[in-house]
Amino acid sequence: MSGPPADKQVHIICDNYATHKHPKVERWLKRHKRFHLHFTPTSASWLNMIERFFRDLTDKRIRRGVFKDLEQLITAIGDYIDRHNESLKPFIWTAKAADILEKVKRARTARNNRPSE
Repeated sequence: MSGPPADKQVHIICDNYATHKHPKVERWLKRHKRFHLHFTPTSASWLNMIERFFRDLTDKRIRRGVFKDLEQLITAIGDYIDRHNESLKPFIWTAKAADILEKVKRARTARNNRPSE
């Protein structure tokens, strides 16, 4: 599999996990100028599709189950993934960007205005 054409800029959206900001990553990005990282806001897990998947797995299968051993848990997770993969469809954002940014702004304001403990 080949990568993107060498003359194209590549924009990558990442969560705020520390490994994405590691000095080795930053050095690599300095050497590869066409790659640009953009980070989702802190506390915005709803923007991260894999976190949404794990939330659904937890809510729809793990919390509802009773598992007598690790093997049962592993089987339940595998079954959930198999069923999920049978009906794949692209996720289409329906929220407007301005609405999402307004929610992020309100969340930051609320977080910044919390009383100190």
